[in-house]
Amino acid sequence: MKFPRPSQEEISVNLTPLIDVVFLLLIFFMVSTTFDDKTQLAITLPQADGTALAPSPDQVEVTITSTGDYLVNGEKLAASDSRSLRVALLRLGQDKTDLPLQIYADANVAYQSVVRVYDVAGQLGFVKLSLTTRQTPDEAQ
Repeated sequence: MKFPRPSQEEISVNLTPLIDVVFLLLIFFMVSTTFDDKTQLAITLPQADGTALAPSPDQVEVTITSTGDYLVNGEKLAASDSRSLRVALLRLGQDKTDLPLQIYADANVAYQSVVRVYDVAGQLGFVKLSLTTRQTPDEAQ
């Protein structure tokens, strides 16, 4: 006796719900995403209008010139990068990270130079940071 084989339904994948989910995700990302054309931080730096002060021995001073050079306690660094700044601050602030770190910059200084000093000082453990202005030797001329 032969029994008839039941017919098998074709296996198919219904993509309609998947398309709906992808469309809803696309709408969500389009509505919730904001785009900004600015690529730098908006930091308002003060203007320098005073005369240069003598460095104080009880603080670490980092002066940023308008050309992007760093002076640490009056000594110009060979290179204007994070590594040389870190070495100079380590040399001056060994076990003295409680000393105030005074950053001298004015409106002509690039924002990234100021942010780099804050970043390196934070990594080394300086907690007393301040940003001030001072007329640097290259600006006084």
